[in-house]
Amino acid sequence: MEPLGSTVSRAELVYRMIRDNIRDCRLEPGTHLVQEELAATLGVSRQPIQQAMLLLKNDGLVVEQGARGLYVAPLDPEAIGHHYQIRLAFDQLAAELVAARAAGSLDFAQELRRRGDIILEEGERARSVGAAEAVSHDVRFHTFLYEQSGNPLIAPAADMHWNFLRRVMVAVLLHAERGPVVWSQHREILDLLVAGKRRKACELVTQHILGAKEALLASLADRA
Repeated sequence: MEPLGSTVSRAELVYRMIRDNIRDCRLEPGTHLVQEELAATLGVSRQPIQQAMLLLKNDGLVVEQGARGLYVAPLDPEAIGHHYQIRLAFDQLAAELVAARAAGSLDFAQELRRRGDIILEEGERARSVGAAEAVSHDVRFHTFLYEQSGNPLIAPAADMHWNFLRRVMVAVLLHAERGPVVWSQHREILDLLVAGKRRKACELVTQHILGAKEALLASLADRA
């Protein structure tokens, strides 16, 4: 029996490698995942590949098609809608909590502004680098708000949904440029949160997320 630590560590590394390739669309929807080929490419045995595949199936990134084997999950509009429903709830909650903290503490509001502006500036620059990099900074902005909410359960609970949604966002950005709208709204959201305006911040967050969902679904429909 292998030591538990080394087995878990190897499987986790394999999981992250394959997950990141799926999220950034280097492994496109519908790609057949042959475990023997993956093991040879990554220089590992089949055991960590099998463990990684179980985790990826739980994330909704990999699907099993009977005797045909494992495939990168398709971009399913219904599943996208379900994930966006959950994401909307997380972002609305985070916005309410962050705005309340900013309204109650000038020091918190100033630090929120300082750190938020850095993320916004880096995100604007990332737009010219590529879709995967731009989406990575988009996720960073929203994760920052989760972390600033004061509720430590929001960010880890949202991770699974971001694993699913990142690749959808990358796939769409490869075909449709929404960067200017996204980052303009990010800045407006930050301004409202720093000012402690909970209601207006939540309204804009709702508009931001529902708008993104509709743009993604429309782009997928056009490509289909």
